[in-house]
Amino acid sequence: MGIRRHSAGRLPLERLPMGQVPLAFAGVLALAAAPVQVVIAADYMSVDDAQRAVFPQADHFVEVVLALDAAQRAKVIGLAGPQPPHRSLRVWKAMKGEVLVGHLFVDEVVGRQDMITYAIGIDPSGKLGTLEVLSYRESHGGEIRSTAWRRQFDGRQGMEQIRFNADIKNIAGATLSCEHVTQGVHWLVALWQVMLRPAS
Repeated sequence: MGIRRHSAGRLPLERLPMGQVPLAFAGVLALAAAPVQVVIAADYMSVDDAQRAVFPQADHFVEVVLALDAAQRAKVIGLAGPQPPHRSLRVWKAMKGEVLVGHLFVDEVVGRQDMITYAIGIDPSGKLGTLEVLSYRESHGGEIRSTAWRRQFDGRQGMEQIRFNADIKNIAGATLSCEHVTQGVHWLVALWQVMLRPAS
């Protein structure tokens, strides 16, 4: 039985011995077989959405610019403890008429490799609200978006109530994301205590 010839008089690639497959094509095959890391970048909530979710009673928000001097920064660092890399931070006063109902923080911390954008509120007494995840860019660990994990922050007050693994439980497979977001909340609580706590 003869071998069917193509118009160029060459054997089709799938019928050639591997040693005769052109090198460029073999490279393509190797790339196709290589494992590919899938990076999932997703935005789940806008800043406006987070404002309404965290402080639904507020009728307007006033952005606050925080400028820490050296002494204030040292105090925040001492209160907050070890921190992952942060990128941007924005803060607003949540107002109902002329009454302050709390402060909203939108922060970014690194998860494993990429940044996580999250929001949390602190009321005038220092109590935290439910944490909201605005953007998650990692390929793993997105379980921190679960309602059960985020609600662990709700109603807690002070550093002694937001200890990782003691008060804020870890999620298997999302350890770095859980730990870094919790550490980030420590930073926000420290900022609130040093810079924003209403005078008693």
